[in-house]
Amino acid sequence: MPEIALEPSHHKTFRQNGFVIVRNVLSHNEIDAARSRFEPLFRGEFETGVAPDEWNWREGRDDPSLTRQICNGWRADKTIASIVLRDDIGRACAQLRGWAGARINQDNVIWKPPATKPLGFHQDESYQHWNIPGEMMTCWITLDDASSSGGTIEYVRGSHLWPLSGQIEQFHAPDDPAADLRAAAKAAGIEPEFVPIEVTAGDAVIHHGRTWHGSRSNRGTTPRRSVIAHCMDANSRYHPVNDHPIYGQHRQAGSDIMPDDIFPILYAR
Repeated sequence: MPEIALEPSHHKTFRQNGFVIVRNVLSHNEIDAARSRFEPLFRGEFETGVAPDEWNWREGRDDPSLTRQICNGWRADKTIASIVLRDDIGRACAQLRGWAGARINQDNVIWKPPATKPLGFHQDESYQHWNIPGEMMTCWITLDDASSSGGTIEYVRGSHLWPLSGQIEQFHAPDDPAADLRAAAKAAGIEPEFVPIEVTAGDAVIHHGRTWHGSRSNRGTTPRRSVIAHCMDANSRYHPVNDHPIYGQHRQAGSDIMPDDIFPILYAR
């Protein structure tokens, strides 16, 4: 298995841009194995017998023009778990953000076949009101060669330095995926610089929780599949007041401690 090893240049790029590309994170065999799990997962065939926490698209039930998404597929599938629970992902996220350690917040399994619709540009930390300190780092790993025409992930360079905005108006299939982003850029007095990520299968991008990102429609002829590990500070706790309708269900009454079996620690310094 390839190992993520950050160089000083990675840290510099991350500080400047709010994201950094890391090459060759998965081997060819790992890519093939992960691809083979997508159709069973989105049919509802869960290897472990445990359903994902969020399941936004199901074969035969939902609009085929929508981008498919599962959250916490690692709980349902061992192959997905073998990718998103890697200690080197946790270590890289912790090192770039200055944390002493990292635990998994959630994962995403994203499948964007040809002609499927966009996902709105957003900041991940806008959705972290339910935990403290509410910080996030993300490792996006592509299982297919990613291109601008194929609906790859796009970042807005330097936007991790902007103020934190609220949750966007429409996440799935918005008519204008960059509408909220442009409003935030205008408020910050900045002209946004969009950076479509064009990389090969097995490459990854690690981004800051405040970096604006999203993806447009897949105008290509091949699918765009990715597996994403969202990490948070290993010392994160549940917020004393704010709750989450899904992830709050794992909370023990009267406790702010995040259970390690639901939010596993990937790396501790």
